[in-house]
Amino acid sequence: MRNKLLVIALLAGVAGGVGAYKSFASGDHKAEEAVSANGAEAGHGEEQADQTKISKESADAMKIELAVAGPATVHRTIGLTGKVTLNQNRLAQVRARFPGIVRDVKKGLGDTVKKGETLATVESNESLQVYPVTSPLDGVVLGRNTNIGDVAETESMFVVADLSELWAEFFIFSRDVEHIKPGQKIDIKSLTDETSAEAILTNILPTAESSSQTVIARVTIENPDNKWRAGMTVRGDVVLSENEVPVAVKTTAIQRQEGSNVVYVQKGDAYAMRKIETGQSDREWTEVLSGLEPGETYVSANSFIIKADIGKSEAEHED
Repeated sequence: MRNKLLVIALLAGVAGGVGAYKSFASGDHKAEEAVSANGAEAGHGEEQADQTKISKESADAMKIELAVAGPATVHRTIGLTGKVTLNQNRLAQVRARFPGIVRDVKKGLGDTVKKGETLATVESNESLQVYPVTSPLDGVVLGRNTNIGDVAETESMFVVADLSELWAEFFIFSRDVEHIKPGQKIDIKSLTDETSAEAILTNILPTAESSSQTVIARVTIENPDNKWRAGMTVRGDVVLSENEVPVAVKTTAIQRQEGSNVVYVQKGDAYAMRKIETGQSDREWTEVLSGLEPGETYVSANSFIIKADIGKSEAEHED
């Protein structure tokens, strides 16, 4: 009997040990699941570090502009620098017809005049008759070289210019001369403000500047609103070719982040960084080869604000 009870006790001890082991193993498994879950959550947080949230009101206040990715025309260009000058075909040096004494001066610097309007009167030395000196064109008085009582002879009394049409002269380096021809389109932009225009290369002068060894290309600029002024420094992009691409973004939208070209895609209040592969590019448009689909909305202006905000979030996440 005693031996039988001993065997039963041993079997009970073994069963208890097995149960304890199963319980311990089950606990370890649950702990592993918890660690795994926490790890997954941590990974999800890292993905969120590549985006930020900005309310519409804040985005409007910071002048964040949006655009939709889609087809565009990308130009291959050569950049030139130059300056705006007076159109010599619309410039008049006004002289007296007959020598004599200046009896009256009616116009001064900056005055607007019409064709045939009197600028001054002169008393002829021969006939002693007073005759008017008139403007030969509509324009603005840019020079006055006479006063009452002066003797009018062969020198210019006034300079009058029609400013509604000006010239822009660009400097072409020798390496680019063979690529630039009259008739090509050129996009012109002031280097001091946002004034811009499209024009056609009128002609290329046959001689080179002795000091810089550059050739002058001349463009006629329409100036009905007087936005352009002689003496302004300008940049011109001569268009060599135009290519239609299926997906493009504004060149100003692209930032460098994490060693790649990126744009920031907007969905609601969220702005997510998107790495892209780029192709052809000009000052306005850049082709997107991969990373962005047509129809997606992206930040087209002031994208550096999104970049800075994401960078700040990543720094806080690392801390």
